[in-house]
Amino acid sequence: MKKVISMLLVIMLCASLVAACSKSEENTGGSSDPTGSNGKKAKLTAIIVKHPLTKPLAEMEWLQEIEEKANVEIEWQEITADWDQKKGPMLASGDIPDLFVGPTVITDADFAQFNGLFQDINELMEFAPNIEKMFTDKPETKIIATQTDGRILGLPKYQRFWPDSVNRQYINQEWLDNLQLEMPTNWDELYNVLVAFKEQDANGNGDTTDEIPMDWTGGIGGFFNPAVMLGGSGINLSSDISGQGYFVEDGKVKNYLVDDRYKELVVFLNKLYSAGLINTEVFTHDYTKFQSVSRGEGDNAKVGFTWGWVGSDRFGEQLAPQYTSMAPLRSSSAYTGDVSWSYDSNTLNYSANNIVMSAKSKNKEAAMRFINELYAPEVGIQVLFGSIGTNIAKNDDGSYAVLPPKEAQMDPGTWKWTSTWADNGGFYISDDIKLTLGTDMQEVLNDSEILKDALGKINPEEDIFPSVFIKYTSDDNNIMSLNNTNIMNLANTNFAKWITSDGVQAEWDGYVNEAVKAGLNQNLEIMQKYFDEYKAKN
Repeated sequence: MKKVISMLLVIMLCASLVAACSKSEENTGGSSDPTGSNGKKAKLTAIIVKHPLTKPLAEMEWLQEIEEKANVEIEWQEITADWDQKKGPMLASGDIPDLFVGPTVITDADFAQFNGLFQDINELMEFAPNIEKMFTDKPETKIIATQTDGRILGLPKYQRFWPDSVNRQYINQEWLDNLQLEMPTNWDELYNVLVAFKEQDANGNGDTTDEIPMDWTGGIGGFFNPAVMLGGSGINLSSDISGQGYFVEDGKVKNYLVDDRYKELVVFLNKLYSAGLINTEVFTHDYTKFQSVSRGEGDNAKVGFTWGWVGSDRFGEQLAPQYTSMAPLRSSSAYTGDVSWSYDSNTLNYSANNIVMSAKSKNKEAAMRFINELYAPEVGIQVLFGSIGTNIAKNDDGSYAVLPPKEAQMDPGTWKWTSTWADNGGFYISDDIKLTLGTDMQEVLNDSEILKDALGKINPEEDIFPSVFIKYTSDDNNIMSLNNTNIMNLANTNFAKWITSDGVQAEWDGYVNEAVKAGLNQNLEIMQKYFDEYKAKN
């Protein structure tokens, strides 16, 4: 009898252990050892969409350190191009990695379209004290992170130091001086200057065929392209939505892609292209080629007029002194209204969905431990600027300083983008951390001085759509996403065609009608509703 009782006790004990293990797996996303208590690192998979200049992640010391601290081993897929083409099929298949990293790598529209595919971070906040602190210290970050139904599907970044605009406009001052030309103040004057750059051997090397008067990375809207010239017609842009044409004017949400002022810009750009003043590869070269061309050959500059983040990044340390930043150009000498520029403070210092987790991850707790490490303030400055020791000095008083590049010929901007995730990471830099910025950021602030008059006339609460703080419902997100895809396919195709081959005047009315059919008015109505609601609450 005693043997029977003993046997029954053993069976019951085993059953209890199995049930406990099963319950543990259920609570931690299927991992039998999510905390790594058995000494083994939890294995994760992740996709990061990074800058083409950024070195392999395996070479980033700070990243290896936090993976070690979180007790995880991450298999990274590093993507530098064509993510939008790759993303759709991947999400549709449901076969996704544990983590996605990068701004807009996964969007609110993706959350709406693929509902249930992404993890609600609220369920894992007990493992993320650094995230909790960010939400407490900077409540705006929680607003950005929270969906309309209360879920947190993506985590934002806050980087604190950036200026009010991402775009600065540059002209080669040395070329102007060589040809005894005045600084242009409007589009017509710019045309005359660019003609002189092309025809009069502006760089003085004896070759009248190697100057490229104007260049950019192709396309319309967003960063570093001619859309900012619409400020010369009084349009207040914000790069996060202006990439799809949207802007606010007199309290109304509008879209410049069907605005006559945009048509005037296209006509002007076609005039430049027809005169051989725009790089013939403008719609085909990638960012790396664009960067290379802008940096010329030694002391010999190639590009006369373009846009960028800062001179040393666009032209390199050797050529940057030849260039000067410019005030916004009026659309014509007859235009007497206010001149504007792209206002991007919210876009630059905040962004949404920089880190997103799969709901199917089998190691959710481990993934959250890693995310928590990313959001430690000392890690945040390394995500942005590079590792302590090589890129950042940690001083005895607890403050930090961004170090200059190891190579004298490398500019600080390239050094940053080469060394680390930079702006593409997910991180939090608290307002109380003491950090001396590098020379590139000091240069950015200096080059931005000439934009202050134009930016100072913008009232962000009235003139700028607060897209980073707005969350759409799933239905509205789906509608807008589909419509925007159709609108931008139409706009980009016609923009490239009209610049290189003309036709905008004859085809404009039909194009506007097609944009309306693509859902433009429906999107404007949706955005207006959210804009009015946001203003009423704030």
